Amino acid sequence: MALYTTVHLHNTNPGRDADYANWFAGPHLEALARLRGFTAAERYEVAGQQIMPDIDQPWRFMTVYDFDLPSPEIDIPALGPLVAEARDAGLVACNETERLYTYRLYSDWQGSPNWQREQPFAGVSIILGNYVAGRAAEYHKWYDEVHSVEVTNVPGHVAMKRGELSPIQIEPRHYCPGDQLILCANQTDDLLFTIKDFSARARGVSPSGIAMEPRSTAGSFARTVHYFNKISGEHFWPGGIAYAGDLSVYPDRD
Repeated sequence: MALYTTVHLHNTNPGRDADYANWFAGPHLEALARLRGFTAAERYEVAGQQIMPDIDQPWRFMTVYDFDLPSPEIDIPALGPLVAEARDAGLVACNETERLYTYRLYSDWQGSPNWQREQPFAGVSIILGNYVAGRAAEYHKWYDEVHSVEVTNVPGHVAMKRGELSPIQIEPRHYCPGDQLILCANQTDDLLFTIKDFSARARGVSPSGIAMEPRSTAGSFARTVHYFNKISGEHFWPGGIAYAGDLSVYPDRD
C-alpha cells in the first residue's frame, strides 16, 4: 500500500458556488466512498492572507483527495470520471485554470508539538516546488531534518507532509510547475499572525528570537505558494478517517 494525494485546483462558474458545495457533500462523496483505497476528501478556499502576496492566486478553490492504494495505476484514474461530473454539469469554470495533480507521498502528516490532534485543521498551505537537478538527496535531508521542523513549529503551523509528482496522472493533463508537493496544515484563527511570524523567522527578525536556518540552495526558487482555508465539514468514525457531508450516505460507517 502507498499513500497518494490528488490536488484539484479550480474555480466555479459564476453563481454556482452553492451548487458545487451541494454536489461535493452529496453525490460526490457517495461516489468517492466506493473507490478502492479512498481515505479522505477536503475542500478549501483561497485565503485572503498570503506569504507571497505578489504572486498570482489563479484558483479560488482546492480539493485534496487522499488515498492508500495497492494498485495506483488502476485506482488513481478512477477519480477522473467523478471529478468530470462537476465539469460536465457546468459547475467548474472551463477557462484553462483547472488543474489536477497527483503525488505519491513520502509519509503521512508529520506533526509538531503545536498540533492539537483532537481538533480539525483550519487550513493548509500548498507549495508546488522543485529541487535543483542532481541535489535531490540534499533537498530531502534539509526538508526532513531542518525545514519541516522549523515551519511546523511556527505558531499556527502544526503538521507537514510531502510528496513527488506521480507518473500516473488524471485527465485532462496540464503542465505542472512543481515536481515536489509540500502541504503544511494550520490550526489558527489568526492566519495573518502565523504568516508574519513565519516570514520574520525566515528573515531572522521574529520577536520570538527564533531564526530559521538559511534556505538550502538545493531548493529551487521555481515554486508557487498558496494558503487555503478549509470550508468542508468533517466527520470521523473508527479508524480516524475524515469525511465531509452527511454520514447517512455511508451506511456501513457509523
